[in-house]
Amino acid sequence: MSSTQTPAAEETAAGGRINPPENKFTSWLSHLLADLGKNGIFLALLAVILFFTVVTDGILLRPQNISNLIVQNGYILVLAIGMVMIIIAGHIDLSVGSVAAFVGACSGVFAVSWGLPWWLAIIMSLAIGALVGMWQGFWIAYVGIPAFIVTLAGMLIFRGLALVVLGNANIGSFPTEYRALGNGFLNNVFGDLDLDPLTLIVAAVAVVALIVGQFRTRSGRAKYGQEVEPIVWFVAKLVLITVAIGFFAYALASYKGIPVTLIVLAVLVLIYGVIMNRSVFGRHVYAIGGNRHAAELSGIKTRKTDFLLFVNMGVLAALAGLIFTARLNLAGPKAGDGFELEAISAAFIGGAAVQGGVGTIGGAIIGGLIIGVLNNGMSILGLGIEWQQAVKGLVLLLAVAFDVFNKRRSGGK
Repeated sequence: MSSTQTPAAEETAAGGRINPPENKFTSWLSHLLADLGKNGIFLALLAVILFFTVVTDGILLRPQNISNLIVQNGYILVLAIGMVMIIIAGHIDLSVGSVAAFVGACSGVFAVSWGLPWWLAIIMSLAIGALVGMWQGFWIAYVGIPAFIVTLAGMLIFRGLALVVLGNANIGSFPTEYRALGNGFLNNVFGDLDLDPLTLIVAAVAVVALIVGQFRTRSGRAKYGQEVEPIVWFVAKLVLITVAIGFFAYALASYKGIPVTLIVLAVLVLIYGVIMNRSVFGRHVYAIGGNRHAAELSGIKTRKTDFLLFVNMGVLAALAGLIFTARLNLAGPKAGDGFELEAISAAFIGGAAVQGGVGTIGGAIIGGLIIGVLNNGMSILGLGIEWQQAVKGLVLLLAVAFDVFNKRRSGGK
């Protein structure tokens, strides 16, 4: 045999197989299918938006309606952020609606009945939410009562306290600065124009930050020899996301600008995204939900983590109550009804696992947006509340089933 024989020829002579050259199209297609499988809930959101856009003759995507979609569902998205963290750790919280109503009632007493400054009323209300979370967290983390029982009791306790505080009457109206939390807009900084420049500038900064961050992540993975997706698909996704952000920003800029509720949500998503993805506390939450016993053996302080989770949920429930009260300009006995169900649905639609250990902040936000689009679209169509409840229940079931199917197909459990 010649000493100049190629490695492929040597492999053939030895009875081996020659691996065919990598097909770039096949590689691109595999990445595309893998991404679609991982983002099934996002596709569900797009499908729901497309459906209601068609059946409402485009009303769903009018600038005013897009803005209202954020303002009207802001409190659910806030609750979904805290709820998905609770579910990841293997718990549940049935009391968030009642806590939101109770804190909203307290804020009405502070800001209206007592005449305290609006900012002080908000701080005191958030502090009450933290105390409520400490109360429930104590029974769950240190006494050992299941969260389902403690928060079921809390749902009754704080609903009753809300009625006591209100005296079965409504409290309003609130100061203008307070109402801005639920109905305010950041606009007219550069004058009263047809398109708000500040909204467009913020969107442009967000797009640039997103692109830079994605390219840095890609280059970092390539540097350490990790697999990266084909550049064509990578760029195509960035273009699609940029177009979506641009359309959303144009709609807001042509209406009233950036809702204050959206600013609050953006800050929360950034903060809690970092906490869950890059902090020790976030890793502990995932570890506890994945296997509590193993987490305890590894030295994680599970009781402290559970306690802090419910304190955090109490604060977010209080914030949701403030946003809802500010939007209505009213603290009423019926506030908070069904909030816990929509927050839990948002978390599960967004990919959280019933057994814990799985879920993301972004997924919960997408789940909340699906619920918001459903509420908004069915209201435009004039469907009764009975049909709205039935449709939302069916969509919850189908969305979670679709996500489970994708995970199983990709080899997950």
